[in-house]
Amino acid sequence: MHELAICQSLIDQVEAIAHERQADTVISITIGLGALSGVEPQLLKHAYPVASADSIARDAELLIDELPTRIRCNACGTESDVPPNKLVCPECDEWRTTLISGDELLLMSVELQTAEPAVAQRDY
Repeated sequence: MHELAICQSLIDQVEAIAHERQADTVISITIGLGALSGVEPQLLKHAYPVASADSIARDAELLIDELPTRIRCNACGTESDVPPNKLVCPECDEWRTTLISGDELLLMSVELQTAEPAVAQRDY
C-alpha cells in the first residue's frame, strides 16, 4: 500500500508549510488527484489518519478533488476531456494523443489556523 508513503510525504509538506506560516493547527488539506495517477482515493483516505496521527495535521480534513483526464490529439490538435480508459480523440478518433493532465497528484491548498496575536497591555 504505497498510499501510506504518499500520505507521509504529504504530511511532511503540510508541516513545513504550517511551520513557515507559524500556524498552530491545520484545518483542511485539499489535493488534486488524476484518475491515471496510480493512487486510489479510498486507500489514501484510509491511510491519512495513520500518517497524520502525531502531526500538526492530525485533526485536519483531507479533501480530494478528482482531476479530469485531458488529451491533445496529435493529428487535429483538439484538446478534450476523456474517460481515463479511452485516450482517443473524440473529434477524429485518432489514437495518437498526448496526455495533458490526469496523472497528477497535487497539493492544492492547506487551510491553517494561527494563534491570535497577543495584545500588549500597559498600566498607565
